[in-house]
Amino acid sequence: MLRNGVAASPGRIIKDPVHGDIEVDAGIESLLDTPPVQRLRMIRQLGFSFLVYPGANHTRFEHALGTMHLATHLCRHLSLGVLETHLLRAAALLHDIGHGPFSHASEPVMEVFCGHGHDRVRDLLDDPATASALAGLDLDPDEVAAVIAGKHRLAGVIHGELDVDRMDYLHRDAHYTGVPYGAVDAHRIIRSTLLSETGLVLDESGVQAAESLLVARTLMRPAVYYHHVSRIAERMFLIGAMAHCEDGGDPKELVGMDDPACIMALRESESGIARSIIHRLLTRDLYKRAAYVGIGSLNRARIPQPDLRDSFRLAEEIAAAAGVDSGSVAVDIPSFPHDLMIGVSVKNHHDIVSLDEISPLIRGMNEIRRSQWRLGVYAPAEHRDRVAAAAAEVLNLRPVTKQDKLLIDTDEVEGR
Repeated sequence: MLRNGVAASPGRIIKDPVHGDIEVDAGIESLLDTPPVQRLRMIRQLGFSFLVYPGANHTRFEHALGTMHLATHLCRHLSLGVLETHLLRAAALLHDIGHGPFSHASEPVMEVFCGHGHDRVRDLLDDPATASALAGLDLDPDEVAAVIAGKHRLAGVIHGELDVDRMDYLHRDAHYTGVPYGAVDAHRIIRSTLLSETGLVLDESGVQAAESLLVARTLMRPAVYYHHVSRIAERMFLIGAMAHCEDGGDPKELVGMDDPACIMALRESESGIARSIIHRLLTRDLYKRAAYVGIGSLNRARIPQPDLRDSFRLAEEIAAAAGVDSGSVAVDIPSFPHDLMIGVSVKNHHDIVSLDEISPLIRGMNEIRRSQWRLGVYAPAEHRDRVAAAAAEVLNLRPVTKQDKLLIDTDEVEGR
């Protein structure tokens, strides 16, 4: 059977709560059943966000399926050939196989000990079953890895500002958390996407849909992705994971685990800190905010870049000033916000221009992103006051703004 010039082998239909029916033909099915992809069933998409939103138990596997589904629609819309379609669908399905346990929560450990992030997947494609499935689709593993790493002329499909990866996770994360901010008109964006000599461009008719994706990203950041409880849990996890690795645990083995295996490794760790931290996480006995401030309250020269080891050194300094154990202080330094430069080209009647040039929303989004940034210092409830005083001294904090006070004093509604 041919669909838009692309051969579609008989396969099966998978029911998805976000997209409905997802078609899985025989070629993709062989890739779907490989160990690297099946491992994603045991990795939560949103890490520790289930401690805030009980419904946030969806997995990287579901997201990989959804991303592949949207990539299929985009390939059909662009009338791509068989090999290019196979390439993009396979890359979409495999794009997250490099994630460690609890998704982005373990990424800093991977970066410190492995020297790379989750998008470097080339070695994982040598898994025998995966290599065989790719060969069955006439795909070069190097080319698949290049698409996933964003180093291919078609990489914008899953590695761009308006990619199918982002379209799926915003919608899916909003669905499972119950947060009503992730609505994205993915099919309108797909219908408005064109293929030019320089790559993907957006037809002028899709500008509003593209802007809605930017709004969704901006609103989902504080509500879900940077919710303070999730950030606290992630920093606690990093304390436990680093302690485990420093007491004999193999960091490369750790980041290759799924969530249950990682929990077991920390429970049985030689490190008492690791065992204590994982117990606290599993019983939701979390640290509290000792400091939680925006850029306006900080001496920028005193704040290091968001490197894991630097944040740990700063935590040790604050802990020493507070007279508490270093494992009782977590410092959370997100990347400093930068101006949102979408870099998406829009084709109108006369020319191809940047979306940044024609969308007044982007300027507003940049200001909102800057106002959302927070540095957090977290500690157990019994140490919070001492750590707060020490953090103010060590970081030379200025008086907090009215907006900062609102965020500190107002407890956000949590689905508990």
